[in-house]
Amino acid sequence: MAKKITGTTVLTGLLGSPVAHSISPLMHNEAFDALGLDYTYLCFDVGTDGLKTAVEGLRTMGARGWNLTMPDKNLMCELADKLSPASEISGAVNTVVNDNGVLTGYTTDGIGYMRAAKEAGFDLIGKTMTLMGAGGAATAILVQAALDGLKEIRVFNIKDAFYDRLEEIAEKLNARTDCKVTVHPLPDDEALRESIATSDILTNGTGVGMAPNTDACIIPDASFLRPDLIVSDVIYNPRQTKLLKMASEIGCPTFNGLYMLLFQGAAAFELWTGKEMPVDLIKEKYFQ
Repeated sequence: MAKKITGTTVLTGLLGSPVAHSISPLMHNEAFDALGLDYTYLCFDVGTDGLKTAVEGLRTMGARGWNLTMPDKNLMCELADKLSPASEISGAVNTVVNDNGVLTGYTTDGIGYMRAAKEAGFDLIGKTMTLMGAGGAATAILVQAALDGLKEIRVFNIKDAFYDRLEEIAEKLNARTDCKVTVHPLPDDEALRESIATSDILTNGTGVGMAPNTDACIIPDASFLRPDLIVSDVIYNPRQTKLLKMASEIGCPTFNGLYMLLFQGAAAFELWTGKEMPVDLIKEKYFQ
């Protein structure tokens, strides 16, 4: 049955470029229909050059909220009226809620990761993480994990354009949370091996190993791993990266980034509607 748009249909959507490949319209519109909500979710191909104009238009038209993907997440921080603690610390927004013209920015990527870990059977609170990367996904995980109550997070990244920002975020987290955050440059195999050896979980927050470069791996070899180490990867294409395959072969419990995608969307859905997304239905239809 075709979706009915009425005179009272509430607008939500996605801003970014490119956006045509996004699964978000499928999952959100399916969830709206399942709960009988008169909402719709659309994609808008908008880069940073047009973001301010688009945001003001959505505000004026009374759109309930929207998601943002690259390259718009950082600029949205400057355009929002208020920011969640995670967005303020990370400098990124992937979800906006419009309350009568007041725009509040949130980042739900880290929430998605933490819920995915919990759904996979892992309680990370009070634990130690070795985190690879300093881009958008890694930063979201770092900030949310620290806010949620991990004991210690050691972040490894090459000294690229993200490195200085990573150090600034670490300083904020050390000042505002009880989580000890340290930043380490790569390559440093000795420091990385030592960190993984005393961590409860290793998380790849980079794109290393993503299709089509599936032979790449964020760690040098399997000797860095041990059977009781949890290993996770934000990548979901392929579902089992070289890192996860290596980890599984020596008996490590693992999970990939597929449900991080689902649960970040579920968090945005709840912010807009006040209702829980029917995640079991969405899993069955779009995440098999």
